[in-house]
Amino acid sequence: MSAHKSDVRTQFATLCFRMVRDKPEILLVTSRGTKRWIVPKGWPMDGKTPAECAAIEAWEEAGVRGKMYDRCLGLFSYHKLLEPKRELPCVAMIYAMKVKTISATYPEMDQRRRKWLSPKKAAARIAEPELAEIIHNFHPRFVTG
Repeated sequence: MSAHKSDVRTQFATLCFRMVRDKPEILLVTSRGTKRWIVPKGWPMDGKTPAECAAIEAWEEAGVRGKMYDRCLGLFSYHKLLEPKRELPCVAMIYAMKVKTISATYPEMDQRRRKWLSPKKAAARIAEPELAEIIHNFHPRFVTG
């Protein structure tokens, strides 16, 4: 059976976090087109695990590097806007990264804004309900043991 452009596509996303006074903060970035708040995410890459793909997207879209965790935190669905009046249904698997370095220069720095927020405030800015719930309920102990 051949694939169609309307088939659901998979992406890999990064929930970037840091600890400030023993409380987690989540890094959001703006999308390039609509400028809404999102997490870094992108397409699968040959020879890379889902967590490795998510780490590459975090660097390109947010300028961060850190410790990736291979455990998937969950899934969220959304429609990627390809052009006016054309959307592609996507499901994103999300992986956590404990951010260790934040760069002032990175590949998409001129196309996006980034902002650190508490999980509750970050979740309130997210349009996708499933992603908002993952962010709202996130705690580092879920990935660090």
